[in-house]
Amino acid sequence: MSLAVPARSGRVLAALVALAGALIAAFVVAPRLLANGTGAGFRDESDLRRGFRSAFVEYWQTGTRSFPAELAAVVDYWFRYHLAKAVLAAMLLAVLVALAVRLWRAFLAAGAAGRGQRVTLAASGGVAAVLALCSLVLVLANVQGAVTPFASLLPLLTGDDAPTTVLAQVDQRLADGTRIPPLEVMVEAFARYHVAMAALAAVTAVSLVGACAVLWRAAVRSADRRSRRVLAVFGTFSAVLALIMVVVAVANTTNASDPVPGLAALFAGGW
Repeated sequence: MSLAVPARSGRVLAALVALAGALIAAFVVAPRLLANGTGAGFRDESDLRRGFRSAFVEYWQTGTRSFPAELAAVVDYWFRYHLAKAVLAAMLLAVLVALAVRLWRAFLAAGAAGRGQRVTLAASGGVAAVLALCSLVLVLANVQGAVTPFASLLPLLTGDDAPTTVLAQVDQRLADGTRIPPLEVMVEAFARYHVAMAALAAVTAVSLVGACAVLWRAAVRSADRRSRRVLAVFGTFSAVLALIMVVVAVANTTNASDPVPGLAALFAGGW
């Protein structure tokens, strides 16, 4: 990063960029290795898909609520996989937020520096902010997957070479209201899946509203025109994101209160 910033700040920025790059690489590579550390191991998604489908067919045929050993191993693997991703995404989010804050502070402190430097700092800060937003989405999705690993595996039942006979039986039970134990577990897990996201979205919305209030208060109090503009932009952005999170929370609460239509849509390919 060749920005004309003080040496110490430049070293900190370079360290944050390097750390973010390392965490991105770890997010891609490490979760599968960590999840494969104990219990079931899968080479790739197609291997996981085959394993889960085989285990699910066995589970459906048992007619009981308890997972057989093969399915329990797959669900446990998927929990560890999402947990590792959630932790790494949270670490990446923290690093990217710190990087974005430092870049925007450098932009505001640039003062009479050349236009090229200010543009570079602003663009770099914008990229860091967008990546931080992507990391936030990854945190939410993977925490949801870790909370409800069985439900998050269900989409793997659809697509090419799906166990059509079993899926037809699931569709029939959902349509006629017959509740055998495995289907009860599926419906309950699917409801928890949406409850988890509703709660996560609600907490995120509250945090964003708080950030919006802090940013706008700082903008109003700032005597510098550029500072006011930057703070106001990020305050408005936080408010928009908070509104989106409220919509997500409401939608998931609705699905959690009546999970059967959503579960049926999943197996119909409309989820």
